[in-house]
Amino acid sequence: MTLASGVGSHPGADQRALDDAVRLVLGELPQLPYLPEVPGRGATASMTGRALAVMAELGADLQPAGWRLTGLGGTPGVDHRRARSLLARDLDTLEEQAQEYTGAFKVQVAGPWTLAATVERPRGDKVLADPGARREVAQALAEGLGVHLADVRRRLPGADRLVVQVDEPALAGVLAGSVPTASGFGRHRSVHPPEASEALGWVLDAATAAGAEPWVHSCAPGTPLDLVRGAGARGLSVDRAQLSARDLDEVAGALEAGETVALGVVPASDPSLAPSDTEVTEGVLRWLDMLGLDPEAVGDLLVLTPACGLAGASYDWVRRALTLVRESAAHLSG
Repeated sequence: MTLASGVGSHPGADQRALDDAVRLVLGELPQLPYLPEVPGRGATASMTGRALAVMAELGADLQPAGWRLTGLGGTPGVDHRRARSLLARDLDTLEEQAQEYTGAFKVQVAGPWTLAATVERPRGDKVLADPGARREVAQALAEGLGVHLADVRRRLPGADRLVVQVDEPALAGVLAGSVPTASGFGRHRSVHPPEASEALGWVLDAATAAGAEPWVHSCAPGTPLDLVRGAGARGLSVDRAQLSARDLDEVAGALEAGETVALGVVPASDPSLAPSDTEVTEGVLRWLDMLGLDPEAVGDLLVLTPACGLAGASYDWVRRALTLVRESAAHLSG
């Protein structure tokens, strides 16, 4: 049975938007709902702020240029404490609304390379500039993720399948050496694939050790899906429109190996002409046929989602997009 889910982010700028998003996700995506993110509430609710809230041992504070580490064992700044408090409040909301929920559930967290490319060291410039700092961030994220997942399980005792989506939109840029330095005039050196795989693997292994299923998501073209799978991902979350010929081989290989593919099939922002559920379904069938895969054989390894996060969409389109992936998944399931 083909499933339906979402990538994670929703529009809005206050706690009520998060409450509404949780209610919408639980109602529209009963097979694989997720904890929504509402980054419009500010830096403490952004992808980076959310991951720092999960991370153990390392403190951080918020500067005019963005998030900055305060060092190993450093005291968290007031905004770091707010990020942790906000995540706990969002989990309280989820726990309250999902009291009777049973089944699969997904949470999201920014990956170690996206953090390294967006967070500054205590003395300036990105964590990406310092191999030692890169290791510390990845290891602290892995440790904190285990604690976070234990908290999620406690709040959702009926969740019999827990999925962790590790968001790595910066991974392709990290490997290509295209991440700008703090000055904006230079670029950080590219990270070698073995190091990138090892650090990502620490986080994915921590998810597995906590009894969760690790996925990796990226909407960025050029993300090396072979590296992601080799690091331990058991699910790929990708935008169908961004896949290269090489990516298609990796996606097909993942499905044939019994791994999950979450396929972005509807726009993440309001389209000028919205597709129908029939058009979405037919598009997925053509895509599977191109790969030489039988929809029945793929079964629940295929998950339909919007192409990326929905933070830039209207509320109306968010509801319609989630309905479209649910209805299309139902059609594929026969």
